[in-house]
Amino acid sequence: MERWTFLELAKKILEEEKKPLSAEEIWEKAKSKGYDINVGTEGKTPWRSIGAQIYVNIRDKKDSPFVKAGSRPRRFYLSSLIKEGENLEVFAEQVTALQPRKFEYMEKDLHPFLAYYGYYYLNAYLKTIHHSKSEKKEFAEWVHPDMVGCYFPLDDWKSEVFELSATIRNIAIKLYSFEIKRELNFSNLRESFFQTVSNSSWANEGYLVASEISNDGDFLDELKRLSSSFGIGVIRIDVEDPDSTEILFPAKYKEYLDWDMINKLTINPDFTDFLKRIKIDISSKEIRKEKYDKILEKEELIKLIKKVNR
Repeated sequence: MERWTFLELAKKILEEEKKPLSAEEIWEKAKSKGYDINVGTEGKTPWRSIGAQIYVNIRDKKDSPFVKAGSRPRRFYLSSLIKEGENLEVFAEQVTALQPRKFEYMEKDLHPFLAYYGYYYLNAYLKTIHHSKSEKKEFAEWVHPDMVGCYFPLDDWKSEVFELSATIRNIAIKLYSFEIKRELNFSNLRESFFQTVSNSSWANEGYLVASEISNDGDFLDELKRLSSSFGIGVIRIDVEDPDSTEILFPAKYKEYLDWDMINKLTINPDFTDFLKRIKIDISSKEIRKEKYDKILEKEELIKLIKKVNR
């Protein structure tokens, strides 16, 4: 079997695709064509190696076949494919606009995955908030989270400790807010992020959640900066292996809840029911699991997404 370097692989993909591609897109195309086996890499982030090597090649070689095309995300092209009089930057932007990601599943199909992750890895009970039930005209558009959750200390504390905390009205529950997207990249980052900031201001922890998150280096740096600046966490859902879902950037814990915003959210009956349920579960010291979103088994989740993708 013929062996290729990362540069040879990138050049072959760009020649065949005839359009500017990011390092991540080059690698994805290589995998879809079965070319990745010709490289034989065992690294976890081969697209970063591709991007780094192309950059070095452009910088150090005057006769480099590669050229940079666009910066958000960074894309590369071949100088031999540039047509006379063609503006490469404009061409790159046009290509980007014509490449919307196709998803067979909807954002709502990710809710069971997040409920699974919340239950097993955050020890929290999650509930979907159906936006259609809210009186949207009463407040601004960015008010309603997609899902909310509550961590109860019932399983972690001795009964005597819990009873004392209830007596002094200082029960250490933790409230979560989640905004869910199918995909996160430069094209929707700011809108998605600040929608999450707006919708999660009331909670102890707020998260932006997506199943497809760009691996572009500049994108991840910006996502990390926003997360650090505003305290919003980021969760990547793995629809192929729910147990591999992970927190990319943790949320900053806010000690005090925003009760004014919580009061606003009661325009949605799902949220009102969520609050009532928490109170009942704390009072009874028994969490009624069936009153929250159903927790599917791992195999059921995988079958669910495969069924949708048929």
